[in-house]
Amino acid sequence: MSTNDFNCQLYSYKDSLQSFAFSFTRDNDDANDLVQDTMLKAINYAEHFKPGTNFKAWLYTIMKNTFINNYRRNTRTNSILTVTDEITSDKLHYSASVNDSDGKFVMEDIYKALGKLQPEYYVPFLKYFEGYKYYEIAEQLDIPIGTVKTRIHVARQLLKKSLKMHQQTVMDAKVA
Repeated sequence: MSTNDFNCQLYSYKDSLQSFAFSFTRDNDDANDLVQDTMLKAINYAEHFKPGTNFKAWLYTIMKNTFINNYRRNTRTNSILTVTDEITSDKLHYSASVNDSDGKFVMEDIYKALGKLQPEYYVPFLKYFEGYKYYEIAEQLDIPIGTVKTRIHVARQLLKKSLKMHQQTVMDAKVA
């Protein structure tokens, strides 16, 4: 299928995608964003579409997965915000007095440790950290799912080793 044919077929399903997106979001603006994300992903992954298969179903699958991933990311963000809202004044005082500038140095060390990772470990780890599932990472990087799991595991081990100096600080903070 040529690029022009692909784009024409994609555009022909825009109204269907809009209706499907609205059934997920129940909000016109969010539905428009979801349709746009879906169409961009479809264009970016056009080479993964198998001619002769159901194009509409392929688009709906992309949309459903995009919605689920966004929902998970938002849920994770909201749960973090909820947890921080429940900090007691005792813990807040402890946090303010203990974390003076340590946090800045810890973050610098984390960024340095991430920077030392080889790209084959860094990219899958970062995608997993962003909320992508193993199979999604495998599809995006065009590698087997077992390789994705191994690379993420290795990245974790390398980061753990690089950041070992901070382990006692974290353990002390958990006890308090």
